[in-house]
Formats: sequence, C-alpha cells, structure tokens
Amino acid sequence: MTYSPQYTHADVEILDQNWVFRGYFGVRQVKLRHRKFDGGWSRSITRELFERGDAVAVLPYDIGRDELVLIEQFRPGALKDDGSPWMLELIAGVVEPEESDSEVVHREALEEAGCTLDKIELIATFYPSAGACTEQIRCFVGRVNSAPESGIFGLDEEHEDIKVHRVSCERAFAMLRDNKINNGHTLIALQWLALNHQALRERWV
Repeated sequence: MTYSPQYTHADVEILDQNWVFRGYFGVRQVKLRHRKFDGGWSRSITRELFERGDAVAVLPYDIGRDELVLIEQFRPGALKDDGSPWMLELIAGVVEPEESDSEVVHREALEEAGCTLDKIELIATFYPSAGACTEQIRCFVGRVNSAPESGIFGLDEEHEDIKVHRVSCERAFAMLRDNKINNGHTLIALQWLALNHQALRERWV
C-alpha cells in the first residue's frame, strides 16, 4: 500500500490567528475549519500551537569502531521523570532562517560534541507532536571523521552543559530493547540503525 493523504492544505480554512505568547518559544492561537472525511466541513476549531521552529538531529556513527557518539544533557520537560531529567540523546539544533540542514548538522556536531562528520544521510522527517506543536525534525546519520573519547561541550551563552558519550552499537541496541532510550528522535534514529546497520556499513566502508 502506498499512502497519500485524501486532503491537502486547500482543504483547511484559517479563520483567525494571533500570537498568545512570544518568548524563547512562542504560542500561536489559530481558529480554523477543515474538510471531514464525509466531504463536509468541520465546525470552527480553536487551538493553541507551540512554535519553536524546525530542527535537525544527527546520529554520529564511527564506522571504524562501530560506535555512536551520543550526548547527555538536562531537559526541563522531563522534570516529572521518575528516573532523571538528564537524557542520552542525538546531537540536535534549531534551523535558523537562511541555514541549510547540512550546515546546522555540522555546526551542532562541533559545538555539542567536538565532532566532525565527512558524510551525512537523511534517516527520517517527522513531527514529534503534531497535535500541538508545529516543529518538524529532519533526522540524519553522520559518518564520524573525528570525535573525542569524552568531554564537556556546549555554548555558555545558550546555557548548554553537554557530556559526550561513546556507545557501542551493540550496547545502544540493548538499551533500545530494554526501554532505556526515552526521547523520540533518538528512538527513531536507533531503530533505523538497527534495521540498516549492515547495509550502512557496506555503503560507507
């Protein structure tokens, strides 16, 4: 089966919209109606949308050592987590206007992990929570050219305090099986790698 949505942007009517809050992130209130699957129109719906811009994420893969470069940092959205609000994650960053995804991937890899990449491939494009947030993430895998064994990285002006971890693919896949990866973009990237590990090695050797 090849999926194609029944409707497009032409089947949504924006009735009104305005900013409710604009700070480090923003909230926009939108009033709209949309086509229903029976061909009619929905009633007017009002929703608040969380606006934070689009982002890219990258899973750095050291093919020679069969290791991944992952980062650990504090995440305020996980304060309610039973274990810890520190997470093991991919490198990621927001795409600013006029920047390409590739530029952001390489910049963030260096800033957040002291890591350089000589090749990147797109893994997936997805919306983490499209019911409430407009953010789209483009997720990549990157071939490591150089990376530290460990270290603390990040920009002081962005309040970043980031610890680098080198993790074998075997251990990463075990963590995936044992429900030890608790953020979406890292889950997606590791699941993709588990499915494509050997093919990627053959392609990149």
